[in-house]
Amino acid sequence: MKKLLLSAASIVAVLAFGGVWSVSAQNKKGDAPSQHEVRLTLHNQSSEKQIIPKEIYGQFAEHLGRCIYGGIWVGENSPIPNQKGYRVDVLEALRALKVPVLRWPGGCFADEYHWMDGIGPYDKRPKMVNTNWGGTVEDNSFGTHEFLNFCELLGCEPYVNGNVGSGSVEEMAKWVEYMTSDADSPMANLRRENGRDKPWKVKYFGVGNENWGCGGNMRPEYYSDLYRRYATFCKNYSGNNLYKIACGASDYDYNWTDVLMNQVGRQMQGLSLHYYSVLDWGRKGSATKFNTDDWYAVIGKCAEVESVIKRHCDIMDQYDPRRQIDMILDEWGTWWDEEPGTVRGHLYQQNTLRDAMVAAVSLNIFHKYTYRLKMANIAQMINVLQSMILTRDDEMILTPTYHLFKMYVPHQDATVVPMHYESASLRDVNRREVELFSATASRKDGVMTLSMVNVDLEKECKVVIALDDETKYEISGEILTAKNMSEHNTFENPDNIKTQSFDGFKSAKGQIEVVLPAKSVVTLTLK
Repeated sequence: MKKLLLSAASIVAVLAFGGVWSVSAQNKKGDAPSQHEVRLTLHNQSSEKQIIPKEIYGQFAEHLGRCIYGGIWVGENSPIPNQKGYRVDVLEALRALKVPVLRWPGGCFADEYHWMDGIGPYDKRPKMVNTNWGGTVEDNSFGTHEFLNFCELLGCEPYVNGNVGSGSVEEMAKWVEYMTSDADSPMANLRRENGRDKPWKVKYFGVGNENWGCGGNMRPEYYSDLYRRYATFCKNYSGNNLYKIACGASDYDYNWTDVLMNQVGRQMQGLSLHYYSVLDWGRKGSATKFNTDDWYAVIGKCAEVESVIKRHCDIMDQYDPRRQIDMILDEWGTWWDEEPGTVRGHLYQQNTLRDAMVAAVSLNIFHKYTYRLKMANIAQMINVLQSMILTRDDEMILTPTYHLFKMYVPHQDATVVPMHYESASLRDVNRREVELFSATASRKDGVMTLSMVNVDLEKECKVVIALDDETKYEISGEILTAKNMSEHNTFENPDNIKTQSFDGFKSAKGQIEVVLPAKSVVTLTLK
């Protein structure tokens, strides 16, 4: 199948599927076919053993804006319904996502956070100024106990980020002991005095965050030495085995990965990577007011994560051909200008269909690289950046990204089903080639889940799916779409965009035909 190349401005002549046609900016009736077609071969009988770790669907909660305070935590004395200080509505909504892992306390905040300030009686905890995010004064009422207990309530693995930027080796070592030791030791006994007898299980531990930037503006050689020193004193206590994650690169900094792999190597279990779908860090743009060019440009930027992941993986393969060190994408997602009228530095933004599209395309890519990529934590969970949930006092709304994540829950810990397709594409304003179709498939407990994305704003996508068997499947479908590309949920209209049942498919022996509406995500379940 030939690829269809269009411009985002939609004014070119193209060769497409057996004919030549033009698209005008006015999209006059009859100028172009109403749909493009994709032929997808699905190898559902493959013996493929590549698993999509559930941790690919991880979350990130930083002390930033109203992510923690007002989002997760309101305190036991709040009139907002809560369970031991945690918002009940938020807790229930997150449980439906089967959150596998939660990263805390930062972000940039992590390398200014001193954990001793967040334990003990609330009235004895010192306040701190959040210098990175708006200069907010925090009372430290949400600390180690509150975070780890929250993870227990959610049923997820905690991922704790230690302070390398402004903290000491001793401080980090004592924190690990405080959380995980069951011995008759000073830190374990201090934990007991603060109300927790048995230690928590803490698997994931990050030794610093963005140490190339807000975490200290370090060179990779210097950080490598610091990592080796700090990690040495992060001990395993009482049967708890730490999975240590080194601070990795931002985006296209391949030298950082090279140095870390060379100088740290097997002293780390994971190496992080950060990648945001940001077009211009100086002018990020509005979350809700954008045009067609903006739509395709951010889809192009998010899809570029594939080449970034691949190149970092290739470097890691040079030093670690047996793939014993994992890639951890512990910050990713969209980042827009803050909503007008909100606190500067709190990074509160709305969430539209466009954000859900970015999430879907990104996750489809992540699934392909889970031979090395073992965790991805979207930024962030509540009220910040590409969040799952927005809150206002006692109100809560679910974002399009939340609904997308819920659609993709069946992919967690499922086996990849190999596929092959070629997509029509266009060139965005930055000359990136943007594929108009994206897909992923997995199999778990005898059920196959196929997720497909049509990012085309105007045209349907007809997908002809060839199966490698003639099994008659029971098929059901779900769709996330909207009339307008900027549709979003508000506190006045919380259900403006959400998933709906989908029946735009027909099946025959060894084949399924699906018509994806413009700007839609569809998931089919085959039993």
